[in-house]
Amino acid sequence: MARIAGVNIPTNKRVVIALTYIHGIGNTKAQDICGKVGIPAERRVNQLTDSEVIQIRETIDRDFMVEGDLRREVAMNIKRLMDLGCYRGLRHRKGLPVRGQRTHTNARTRKGPAKAIAGKKK
Repeated sequence: MARIAGVNIPTNKRVVIALTYIHGIGNTKAQDICGKVGIPAERRVNQLTDSEVIQIRETIDRDFMVEGDLRREVAMNIKRLMDLGCYRGLRHRKGLPVRGQRTHTNARTRKGPAKAIAGKKK
């Protein structure tokens, strides 16, 4: 099992798909990494040599922010908005949708399950 950026990537999947298991690497970045290292698209993780795994690891460390660093930066950006007290920060603080979605109905993912209101029955 190959371990890249602190993540055990699945061994029997294609390299491009397996790299997307790393937080911060999607399909496009995975294809870019495979292109830089020179790995064909149909190659599987269990077919990689140790030197290719090392090359992938070095490319990711050098060119991309992934996993813990990325999570930390996103959390710090949200914390900064909350500390500033700007509109987006207030929405984060209250647990409401941040990007202008309606809240009269829907928004259940962000607000959580509906809470019953006493005396609301018609």
